[in-house]
Amino acid sequence: MAADKKAPPVKPANQYAAFETHPNEKVTVAADPCDNPKDCDFFRLPYVQHGFVAVRVIFTNDSDAALSLDDARIQFISVNNDKIPAATDDDLQRRLFSTKGTAGRKIPLPLPLPPVTVHDKPVDKQITKDDNDFGFNGTTVNPHSTLDGYLFYDVRQLPDQPLKGAELYVKMVHTVADKDGNKKQLFDFNIPFDKWLAAQSGAKSNP
Repeated sequence: MAADKKAPPVKPANQYAAFETHPNEKVTVAADPCDNPKDCDFFRLPYVQHGFVAVRVIFTNDSDAALSLDDARIQFISVNNDKIPAATDDDLQRRLFSTKGTAGRKIPLPLPLPPVTVHDKPVDKQITKDDNDFGFNGTTVNPHSTLDGYLFYDVRQLPDQPLKGAELYVKMVHTVADKDGNKKQLFDFNIPFDKWLAAQSGAKSNP
């Protein structure tokens, strides 16, 4: 069963096809997308078949300072410059289960009774389990270590090849604040998916 499957073991970010390294900061970020359900069949639910692309984001920190992803923004930038944030569990729930979200809606009743909040179906446990198993398990990238997790991006409204000409844009990664509260923001990362597409094409032509 899919619930028993594991994602491939994570590698240092510079061992993936699409990555960017900041030599002075000694940090590398990679993007490893999955646009074919067969390549990420460990997920419990068919996200890719419902218009999402799954992207494994890998942070490798070769510096001596811990990094914080608390404020990080990791966006999918399409060839047409559409900025797509990572989907939330609620976004996945709405698409896969056709509900209206989990926030609830208020139904007015005759005064003086207060409105009653009616909740739609809560987020499916399979989504939360996938998040626990395959998402980021923290927001700190310790020195000389790698942290990874899968994010989902809604590309249903994009052209047939949403990865072509697109990139993963990572900003607002900081060093962990020191005892005085000081922290340093790293330069932004721009990781073109064309690098991954080229590697896939090369692998098919050289089986």
